[in-house]
Amino acid sequence: MQVNITYERDLDDLRSGPITVGWLLTKEKGGVLYDPPERVSFRDVNRAHGKSASRCPAVLNLESRYFMVRCPVDLNIGFGRDKEGKARLINRAGIASSARASRIGEMLTMVNEAEWRYKDRPTIQLNLPYVFIADEPVYITQLEAFAHYRRTPLPGTIFGGRFPINIWPRPLMWAFEWHETDKDIVLKRGDPLFYCQFEGVGPERPVQMVEAERTPETLSYIEHISGAANYVNQTFSLFKAAEAARPALLVTPKPRK
Repeated sequence: MQVNITYERDLDDLRSGPITVGWLLTKEKGGVLYDPPERVSFRDVNRAHGKSASRCPAVLNLESRYFMVRCPVDLNIGFGRDKEGKARLINRAGIASSARASRIGEMLTMVNEAEWRYKDRPTIQLNLPYVFIADEPVYITQLEAFAHYRRTPLPGTIFGGRFPINIWPRPLMWAFEWHETDKDIVLKRGDPLFYCQFEGVGPERPVQMVEAERTPETLSYIEHISGAANYVNQTFSLFKAAEAARPALLVTPKPRK
């Protein structure tokens, strides 16, 4: 039977205390590649002076609200076209690549050229198994890792996004719009890939991140909504139906070892 979810905490409760956000991987195979999301923080900075930016409450407050996801593999990717003019990705590392080309091909794909926003700017996607979940109204915003300096800037911009993880938990991806196709995309394993920001009821509430169990109910619900974008254009129109099918509890924290 499908029922509407009822949150145990009332509105006053939701305006105080930390927001609990769970994270999990949709698959166990190769899970060792994927580091846990990290709160954005900078160590070994100058904190001696009282006016140092590293002690500024506004700076610290902002940094504490972002969580970072790191790149799981080394990538050195170029853009080209075959004899028929079809766009393709080129693995510049070749046989020296730390990952098999077939595995990189499973993770990294180019969006169909007809779907690019601009005809001269390819869109590529790095598929990831990260899913964030919550048992109260929480929105995630995915954005560029803007506070981390890159000696060699990436030749384009990432696609951000914002959606509610309490009713629409789906695997994230790194989507990139390639502005300068004459320049390669070079990422090293462990490089900051993107940030996530979480918003609940009450903007002043801190976020508590926990690793969540891959319970049958949670995985079944993720599978229930997975891939909807392949069949409808406006997936947000499905939120009401998704909420009706949602189990009462998604976040079951893993016991700490």
